[in-house]
Amino acid sequence: MKASPFLMFNDQLGPAVEFYTSTFPDSKVVTLSRAGQNGPVMSAEFIVGGQRFLAYNGGSHFTFSDAFSIFINCEDQAEVDRYWNALVAAGAKPVQCGWITDQFGLSWQIVPRRFMELMSDANPKKSQAVMAAMMKMVKFDVAALEKAHAEA
Repeated sequence: MKASPFLMFNDQLGPAVEFYTSTFPDSKVVTLSRAGQNGPVMSAEFIVGGQRFLAYNGGSHFTFSDAFSIFINCEDQAEVDRYWNALVAAGAKPVQCGWITDQFGLSWQIVPRRFMELMSDANPKKSQAVMAAMMKMVKFDVAALEKAHAEA
């Protein structure tokens, strides 16, 4: 048995799959089904960052919410910047604390691995300082997180 997220898009599944698989490494289209020979993509199976997704164009009554997000665990600030900038350039709306909502309405968390390491510090003052610094950010800033940790 294997579990996979199933995403219900309104009518933008084709462009979403194309954007996701071209933006994130270890991504590919597995299958696409169209409505008619040249019609829009109706269903898809694709992989983003090694995670398999199933998706369907379900109609305008389907919308995403922040209750579901895709967490991207980034190596460093450069990787945070690369994915963040790619999402913004495509029409995503930055939210707060590393969250961004893409042009299709799907929420992403673009998080540097260093944040998780700093939050794991056994000293509660240090992890609280890192959390307080993060709460003021829109896009993660690794240097500012490390400074908050060091000064706590």
